Amino acid sequence: MNEVNVRRSERHVIAFLAFVGILMAFGIDAALPAFDELRAEFDLDARGISAAITGTVYFAGMALGQLVCGVLADRFGRKPILVGGLALYAVAAAASAAAPTLVLLLVSRFVWGLGASAPSVLRFAIARDLYAGDRMARVVSIFMAVFLIGPILVPFVGEAILTVGSWRTVFACGVALSIVAIGWAVRFGETMDLEHRRPIRLASFAEAFSAVARTPQTWWALVGSTLFNAQFFVWLGSAEPAISGIFDRDGQFTLFFGLSGVGMAIALLANNGLIAHFGIGPMLRIASVVHVAASVVGLGVVLAADGIPSIWAWFAWAIVVNAMTMVAAPMASALAMEPMGERAGTVSAILGLSQLGVGALLAAVVDSQVDTTVTPMLVGALVFGVPGLAALWRATRKSPAQRGSGDRMKSAQRS
Repeated sequence: MNEVNVRRSERHVIAFLAFVGILMAFGIDAALPAFDELRAEFDLDARGISAAITGTVYFAGMALGQLVCGVLADRFGRKPILVGGLALYAVAAAASAAAPTLVLLLVSRFVWGLGASAPSVLRFAIARDLYAGDRMARVVSIFMAVFLIGPILVPFVGEAILTVGSWRTVFACGVALSIVAIGWAVRFGETMDLEHRRPIRLASFAEAFSAVARTPQTWWALVGSTLFNAQFFVWLGSAEPAISGIFDRDGQFTLFFGLSGVGMAIALLANNGLIAHFGIGPMLRIASVVHVAASVVGLGVVLAADGIPSIWAWFAWAIVVNAMTMVAAPMASALAMEPMGERAGTVSAILGLSQLGVGALLAAVVDSQVDTTVTPMLVGALVFGVPGLAALWRATRKSPAQRGSGDRMKSAQRS
């Protein structure tokens, strides 16, 4: 039987896409508890280098790799590119675990990110191959909720591994996970109809970008999701120094990070049922409004406390805005991908590059301002949130043709 026509249960699809997503996140989240060992082994403090640079180069690899993986996946299919990316992931994880110098570690981490870009970009392309509309949004929301088990559990797994090994052992575990993922990917099979393969041409990428720019739903969903993702990357980059330094809760970062993941997962799971009832548009608008409203209130509280409020007040704000970002992100991605069927791989790559690359760059500007107060985090959330809200409202606004089609459908149903 043609792999494209293989019947896959929705649960199987969700489990597979969630697992490859967790594998992608493992390269970041498992390394967080090992920062102290990395600082000591490579004398990072004396060099004036943050241990977070090991995550930065990983993200850089992911951002660049997504373009390559998306274009190749539209030419050769999802399966070979996913398996190839996972194999590169395994090799680079092994090289990172064995790296004798900081330079080699950073190079290996960059390549590790290149490998991780395959599951990062292709999980959305695979979802688009198999589903459309609200059903796609619902499936994406569920696998994103399961994917968030990573931020909840992986840092604890990393700490557990450190009790019996070193940071090198943590990285080596990525090899074992990638081998499992390769076997599963081979069994899962191809999801793209190979009759829709697109040639590898620079013009193909230009055409895909042009299609994104010409499609208001896709363009504004991309802009909005990028801005909301930027706020989330501020959390990833500044949560550890804020908790350990500004709030003087050294050693409690993993606990707070895990609790924030629980909040995000609960919000995504609840949103799944709400999408089925209300639809993707209303839920996307509600999530973005709540995000901005929470940032306005949170900034007022922070300013009243001269930039250092109670950690619980600050963390309550973080839980709400991160949960709303995680609710909005998969819906915005699904909304952006919905009109882009035959270009799903390349457009998913463009979406990923914007969300990850541009989002991370915007976040870096805010992270550089976080020193003795958390005020920059709240200001950044508001600066990103307001235009993000406007973009997502624009993305969910129906065109006159769509409204006319909907009216005709309702008239037909009444008849």
